[in-house]
Amino acid sequence: MDNRINEIRRKMSALRSQMLAEEVCIRDQVNHDLDCTESSLRLMGMRAELATLIGEWKAAGGSDRLPTVAERLTEDYRPVGKKSVKGA
Repeated sequence: MDNRINEIRRKMSALRSQMLAEEVCIRDQVNHDLDCTESSLRLMGMRAELATLIGEWKAAGGSDRLPTVAERLTEDYRPVGKKSVKGA
């Protein structure tokens, strides 16, 4: 069952990155006054797919607390304690 949960988490992660790319595409289309209907519909489909994956993940025994959107946006992904050395 743990493999199933990990597989679902991988799918969720890949889907999130696709969603981010689609959001960038939508912003670009809006900034250039282009129609973003198709991109928006694809993004809404991805959101529905993500909701389905979350349901499968919970049904498979996934019990980690999923972060909210606000928490994900405020996370700091920089490595802690690592300093870049310039001129080395």
